[in-house]
Amino acid sequence: MVRGKTRMMTTSGVAKMLHIHINTVRRWSNQGILKPYRIGPRGDRRFMREDITNFLTTPQYLGIPDNPKNRSLSQNNYSKPAGRS
Repeated sequence: MVRGKTRMMTTSGVAKMLHIHINTVRRWSNQGILKPYRIGPRGDRRFMREDITNFLTTPQYLGIPDNPKNRSLSQNNYSKPAGRS
């Protein structure tokens, strides 16, 4: 197998490619935003390189809202953790 040409990527590899934190990759995986493949007895996540490159062109990644009438690009969609103000 030639390095750099592998079809599967680790969680940290995806994080580096997307310039995001590794926990964001895990969260997106848990939410179904990124499709993980579980391997080995520990269930480590792997991602298809093609899936990640396709994700880069999605409206969700590009920050385009689902319904422009209800959202602005500057509005974030994160909710505050419970118990914090």
